[in-house]
Amino acid sequence: MIGVLLMAYGSPEGPEDLEAYYTHIRQGRPPAPELLEELAGRYRAIGGRSPLKEITRRQAAALQARLDAAAPGRHRVYVGMKHSPPFIGETVTRMAEDGITDGAGVILAPHYSRMSIGTYIEAAEAARKSLGTPLAMRYVARWGDHPLFLDALADRLRTALATLREPVRASTPVIFTAHSLPEKTLNWRDPYPQELRRTASAVADRVGVGTWTFAYQSAGRTADPWLGPDVRDVIQDARDAGHRSVAVCSVGFITDHLEVLYDLDIEARNLAEGLGMRFVRAASLNDHPLMIEALADLVAHHATEPLDVSAVH
Repeated sequence: MIGVLLMAYGSPEGPEDLEAYYTHIRQGRPPAPELLEELAGRYRAIGGRSPLKEITRRQAAALQARLDAAAPGRHRVYVGMKHSPPFIGETVTRMAEDGITDGAGVILAPHYSRMSIGTYIEAAEAARKSLGTPLAMRYVARWGDHPLFLDALADRLRTALATLREPVRASTPVIFTAHSLPEKTLNWRDPYPQELRRTASAVADRVGVGTWTFAYQSAGRTADPWLGPDVRDVIQDARDAGHRSVAVCSVGFITDHLEVLYDLDIEARNLAEGLGMRFVRAASLNDHPLMIEALADLVAHHATEPLDVSAVH
């Protein structure tokens, strides 16, 4: 049997877990009270908690069903989180305890960066190497160009644009987004920006988008500069250019969570509407059937041997 390890960022279960979650993200450094309260306010604004874990479990269940349909009893799907229980390392240990000796890891983020995808693989490998029993792991380091993933994004974007009437629809610029990273990643020849733009271009071609651009969102609050332009600045630029509507499609996030439900649905929407613009967002993929098909194909055909993540470009 092959153990399939789906890895996601993680989220707090509720307000009582927020400080531990934030401290883990900060590598053991507790956040200042004002930063913790700011984050708590964002969670309150989206209803008190993120749906990321529930959606990830749905994704895992759908993937299990798809793999079982193709090869009954051959795969068992597990979920591990980077910053909240069940942690990646704990899940790798559980896989070994269940007798799994062959594993395939897929990070639920399609585009490679050493700072993001690399750290998921490092966490899984650290746990694997500490085991007293053999467990071979293979990983999918990138999948932003998978045709089924692109088709799923195109489907979501078409649905969003269909809410706009012609001729507004044809003239509405589309902003593709992903999580920003520190600019220092460029010094590593990190492929993240190029992979994101290739995904955006492929989706735009599938949908027939006339005007589109790429922007980053959710930059961290550090002294170091982060990749830009920021989506809020691009929305302002669109209004300055005379556009009265804007569509946003996040290609870097596949699941609804804080960075989508607050940073886009509240912050970006409020900015656009405050400028007198119509704002529409392509729904997150979540458990879109085409994305589940893509994950199944990745498990079956694209997982590779353990990677030296510092060397992946």
